[in-house]
Amino acid sequence: MKIDLTNTTSSKINAALMEARRASGSTAAGMVLTLVIVTDEGSAYDALKAANDASREHPSRTLAVIKRAGRSPRARAETRLDAEILVGSDAGSGETVILRMHGELAAHAQSVVLPLLLPDAPVVVWWPDNAPLHPAQDPLGSLAQRRITDAVTAESPVGQLAQRAQSYTPGDTDLAWTRITGWRSMLAAALDQRPSTIISAVVEGESYNPSVELLGLWLTNRLHVPVERVVTGGPGITAVHLRTTDGDVTLDRPDGLMGTLSMPGSPDRQVALKRRETSELIAEELRRLDPDDIYATAVRTPVERLREPANAETAAAGLVAREAAGDTGDAAEDTVANPERITSDASDKKPAKKAAGKRTTKESA
Repeated sequence: MKIDLTNTTSSKINAALMEARRASGSTAAGMVLTLVIVTDEGSAYDALKAANDASREHPSRTLAVIKRAGRSPRARAETRLDAEILVGSDAGSGETVILRMHGELAAHAQSVVLPLLLPDAPVVVWWPDNAPLHPAQDPLGSLAQRRITDAVTAESPVGQLAQRAQSYTPGDTDLAWTRITGWRSMLAAALDQRPSTIISAVVEGESYNPSVELLGLWLTNRLHVPVERVVTGGPGITAVHLRTTDGDVTLDRPDGLMGTLSMPGSPDRQVALKRRETSELIAEELRRLDPDDIYATAVRTPVERLREPANAETAAAGLVAREAAGDTGDAAEDTVANPERITSDASDKKPAKKAAGKRTTKESA
């Protein structure tokens, strides 16, 4: 069912939602949270599709806030709220309300959203792109227990991590962190099976991918060993090497689909490590509404802690080794992302036995 309301108010939207629920034969809400999506017209379709798919696991009321302040003085002076209500099969397993705010109303979106929140239910705010510098201080973000951003959509994705660290408030998270859940669980499980003393680690992945940096920073914090960051042609993260006293533990995923786990004294194993859709990432984040302390520790670690290949010869040697192993990716270009980021202060770190900090929820690939 689809209901269009032009030049409306929050009370009229609530009344229309109740009427639509009665018409569908269900007077109870049956929803567990309110998901507020702050987006624009260009990104609204993809964001709503992801939210609708995630609602099949987490029935929720989805409020899509689209601000249309207007470019001309006349357009900015016209304050109006238009709403599009979707219930039933058009809205997944919940309710969807698309709020288009015109003129000065766009600067006061929280006054429209607040009456539409489900009573006594958690609130999650998601910015698919153009996230505020301080999500917790944003008028909409201050209403939420959880705030989800996505650093990969920023103009400088890796630089965005520094901003996220500076503005971090318990309840913040980023989809760049959610994307590495499978990698973290696989590496931790591998070291659980074969405990070894870790000497150093290498993380390989495409340039300008904040997930690669976050994975390296997580390893730095959990293992307390030097971690080297190597740029490849992608897609995403391509490999992680944990150098131990017994040999290398390697998790390699050159195609973004299947990974290969190699451990000393064991045959290679194929593991599911497919790059996930946005709907799966959102569904994972909605499983937990408490602060993610492991993410907080990782994002607050300076990116400069990651080491780059010391020189071109070292990088070229690594490239030749990967090509000899059958990796045909475009790793020849951008082999070294930022040579001046080399650090040498990690030599006093103590080796660690195993990785820690797995999520408390069941994690999928």
